[in-house]
Amino acid sequence: MQSMRVGDVSRTRSNRRFTILALAPAWLFLAALIGYPLVSVLTDAFSHAHLVNGDVGGFAGLENFEKVVSDPHFGPAVRNTLVWTVGSVVGEFVIGLGAAVLLNVRVRGQGFFRVATFIPWLVPIVVAGMTWEWILNPDFGIFNSLLTQSGLVESPINFLGDKNWAMATVVFVNIWRTFPYYTISFLAAMQAIPNELYEAASLDGAGAWRRFWSVTMPQLRSVSLIIVFIHLIWTAVNFDFIWVMTQGGPNYATITLPILIYRYSLQQYDVGAASALSTLMLIATSLVFVVYYRYRRRLSEETVG
Repeated sequence: MQSMRVGDVSRTRSNRRFTILALAPAWLFLAALIGYPLVSVLTDAFSHAHLVNGDVGGFAGLENFEKVVSDPHFGPAVRNTLVWTVGSVVGEFVIGLGAAVLLNVRVRGQGFFRVATFIPWLVPIVVAGMTWEWILNPDFGIFNSLLTQSGLVESPINFLGDKNWAMATVVFVNIWRTFPYYTISFLAAMQAIPNELYEAASLDGAGAWRRFWSVTMPQLRSVSLIIVFIHLIWTAVNFDFIWVMTQGGPNYATITLPILIYRYSLQQYDVGAASALSTLMLIATSLVFVVYYRYRRRLSEETVG
């Protein structure tokens, strides 16, 4: 009996050593690519740090945070980030869900329509931004040409150069490119719904609208929760789309927190302020993740019963 216990202990230690050795490359990878940059940002947030002047240094306490919060562009950047994020996610959700419902209907040419719907998502962000910039150009853009020739407007609209139009325009373009991701997710979830549920609802006298709200939508809660919260974080930290189309202009009308971080770090070379603002964004996105985790846990408990 004692020899068996010794053998079990030896086998357990051997398995533990093998597990540690097998996971060590992944731990080193995460520590190098995520851990070190994250610790550097948190350290720089409380330090005087300059990108090109090595003489700048030392502990700064909360000075960088005070500088960021007192920046006159901080408030507008927070407001624009909320408008950009919520507007994009709501638009992507509504249009993505509508497209999935239509693509789930069996019609001739269904495959063609599905492929055509997914094309915007395959276009790189830089290409999509530059293409829409040309389409909406007030001098030679085809969209303004159509508007003026049809008589809908008297003169071309400077969609990206007018502060009253700029944010709505970049939100629209972001929705155009990203809604296929929602469509793919919703369509896959819809095709997994058992037909028996729809047949039972029909026998109870439920019409198409009632079946959608009572059968389809409850079955989409899980996938909706995942893609909405993921896209809230992805959109909030997105930098390249707005930078390609407006660079935060005109007159800071589309400046968001990632654009402000870029300007601190690579235009003013103030790494301390950029790290402080990055830390604030990290806290905000972490809170979003905590909310997601709580909702996800509650949904799992309801599903399990």
